[in-house]
Amino acid sequence: MKFNTSLLHSSTPGDKFGATQTPIYQVSAFSLDSAEHLEKVFANKAAGFAYTRIGNPTVDAFEKRIAALEGGIGAVACSSGMSAVTMGLLNVLRAGDEVIAGSGLFGGTIDLFGDLSQFGITTRFIDTVTADSVKSRINEHTRAVFAELIGNPKLDIVDIKSVAAVCHENGVPLFIDSTTATPYLIHPFEYGADIVIHSASKYINGGGNSIAGMIIDSGRFKWDTARYPAFAEYGKFGRFAYLAKLRGGIWRNVGACLSPFNAYMCSVGLETLGVRMERICDNAKKLAEYLRTLDGVTVNYPALEDSPYYPLVQSQLGGKGGAILTVRAGSRERAFALINALKYALIATNIGDVRTLVIHPASTIYLHATEQQRESAGVYDDTIRVSVGIEDIEDLTEDFGNAVKASQEH
Repeated sequence: MKFNTSLLHSSTPGDKFGATQTPIYQVSAFSLDSAEHLEKVFANKAAGFAYTRIGNPTVDAFEKRIAALEGGIGAVACSSGMSAVTMGLLNVLRAGDEVIAGSGLFGGTIDLFGDLSQFGITTRFIDTVTADSVKSRINEHTRAVFAELIGNPKLDIVDIKSVAAVCHENGVPLFIDSTTATPYLIHPFEYGADIVIHSASKYINGGGNSIAGMIIDSGRFKWDTARYPAFAEYGKFGRFAYLAKLRGGIWRNVGACLSPFNAYMCSVGLETLGVRMERICDNAKKLAEYLRTLDGVTVNYPALEDSPYYPLVQSQLGGKGGAILTVRAGSRERAFALINALKYALIATNIGDVRTLVIHPASTIYLHATEQQRESAGVYDDTIRVSVGIEDIEDLTEDFGNAVKASQEH
């Protein structure tokens, strides 16, 4: 099946009443036919649902659809993208461990790595995630390499295949946050990634109506128990060891579960992912090309031919640069003036909506970052992040053109 067909017809669980979507099982607990059956479900010795924090049919259906779409052996849904990053990493980390991560990360992820330091977990940041930069930082304490496939908002792109090769040579898994790329542009497992993470609140949902996260396992990484001793008791699960440990351990105990309602909303949104991304990527490139013709602003978009990441866009992402672009307006005041002059673009802290959204990152999502962290992430006082939507491109170009003109008069 091609992409859009698979969205509708791959791993869509049936319903005894013929519903085309798994219904919303908005309940806390499930009754079973005997105490013995409930015991087996709790001990993971029988299929079934007991308590929604541990498992729910609506959430289970969403997990299976995402796992099938990414080509993974399974997935675990979380209450948000940040909880997915947190649970995904803490499933393999403990005090004394180190993580290598790119500097061009979402501000919340940078903050998370700061929080992990309080638990004895050290993050080694590198300006750009490349095979050479990772190789130079790996040591006997490294337990994970984490990168955003398309940096948000730096818009740097990771060469997954070369970075994965270095990781695997050193017995370390590669975690890829593919939120901004989406499964429409790339399947990271095909290039060597081990764990893929999504903030499903974004493009997977598409409507800006629900918060959700997803962790997907390739099932290919071999968890050496000398390096990862906590996996010793999960070796009996074979290639499912990571998922078994995650479900039976920190994810379950922290309570980072996704609500059935949000799972349903994201599952509905998922079905139009291909159609939306085709339009959004086309709009983003055309808007970037248009903005380049205007005086007083500079544009960063990886699918532009003069971008250093243009070759990776062609080789990894099918020629599409994603839905985010950044604009530098020359000063903070002009950036604010440009944002305030927009008619159709909404000023909001989100990406992946069907509507075009803009934000001034330095004063919002990077408010707690140091100046060095902001610059490493491609965030300056005059930077505007644009999450392009599905509006008619003629309206978007006119809107941004008028806003740029208004900001120059400010």
